[in-house]
Amino acid sequence: MTCAIIPARGGSKGIPRKNVRLLAGKPLIAHTIEHARQSRFVQRVMVSTDDPEIATVSKQYGAEVVWRPAEISGDTASSESALLHALEHLGSTEGYEPDLLVFLQCTAPLTLPEDIDGTVQALLDKGADSALSATPFQCFLWHQDENGDSVGINHDKRVRLLRQQREPEYRETGAVFAMRTKGFLQAKHRFFGKTAMYMMPPERCLDIDDLVDFQIAEMLLRERQRQQRANLLPGCVAALALDFDGVFTDNKVIVSQDGQEAVVCDRSDGWGLAQLNKLGLPILVLSTEQNPVVQARCNKLGIPCRHGLQDKLAVLNEWLDVRGLDRSQVVYVGNDVNDLACMMAVGCGVAVADASPQVLSAARIVLTANGGQGAIRELTDLIAERSNEERIHSQAS
Repeated sequence: MTCAIIPARGGSKGIPRKNVRLLAGKPLIAHTIEHARQSRFVQRVMVSTDDPEIATVSKQYGAEVVWRPAEISGDTASSESALLHALEHLGSTEGYEPDLLVFLQCTAPLTLPEDIDGTVQALLDKGADSALSATPFQCFLWHQDENGDSVGINHDKRVRLLRQQREPEYRETGAVFAMRTKGFLQAKHRFFGKTAMYMMPPERCLDIDDLVDFQIAEMLLRERQRQQRANLLPGCVAALALDFDGVFTDNKVIVSQDGQEAVVCDRSDGWGLAQLNKLGLPILVLSTEQNPVVQARCNKLGIPCRHGLQDKLAVLNEWLDVRGLDRSQVVYVGNDVNDLACMMAVGCGVAVADASPQVLSAARIVLTANGGQGAIRELTDLIAERSNEERIHSQAS
């Protein structure tokens, strides 16, 4: 049995409320909880906290909570004290003692489940008692002696060795630690007995300590999420079909006093669709609305559309059959329940960010933009990038 414990106290001097501050759309601690729950080794995820808001957020994301007493919740309290308290609590209330303990820092949101598993696997493979995630370190360290002279710590300043000539060194990432529980309860510190290292890629090694770190993490996580969405597209997108209202628009309508209707569309969506047109990708717009504005917008973009439909799926199937397109390579974008049948009939159902809950649950990809606010452009950029990657791969092979 393996239990992960995430210490997360409420007091944070550098960044107030750091552990629940939003990062890439989620509270900071949520990233670590989700990764721990996806680990193939971890059976239980516990958060040790003294803070009601952190406790509430932790439970929302699937963690159990151990309430930490005030005497070990201050600035000077060690992480070991939180781990020991949590283990003692579990032992006294449940008679539960895991074989392995994984200590995770919630300030390392770039950590992936494979980093957690890798650290545990290193401990097991090496027959070790404790383990840590580390990353190669190649910097020259200095300090000043009592005379004010700058002295090399990990090098002789008189001899400037090339990187390949130096002994390998490693930096502790501070993200993941693993240990055998019985040994930890005896030693009361995280590095006891034989210690193994798991090599964590440098691009995932970031410990958030200040606002600049937050900004860097936001950028890296957003890029990771974008790449993950792109990877969920079919390898070779054969066609794109889209709903109109709530996808091209924000699902609102402007009605004049004489009954004329108007909608607002995003010009960047049109530009993105034009780029796919240039690539020769078949595109179709399907709408249940009987409104000339749908036809007018599609005419402007040079995209075929069918509106006033009672059965979108029948029309979509006919369109795909005529072209002999493989449904597993087709993308459909929707926002409401009348799009579900089409989304489920193709290989990749896509939902705009403000789609109905049922559509969000059914979607293979959920975009970050709302309908009418650049959602289509977000998707067309992903498709164009994916198509370019496939072209390069084909040329290379």
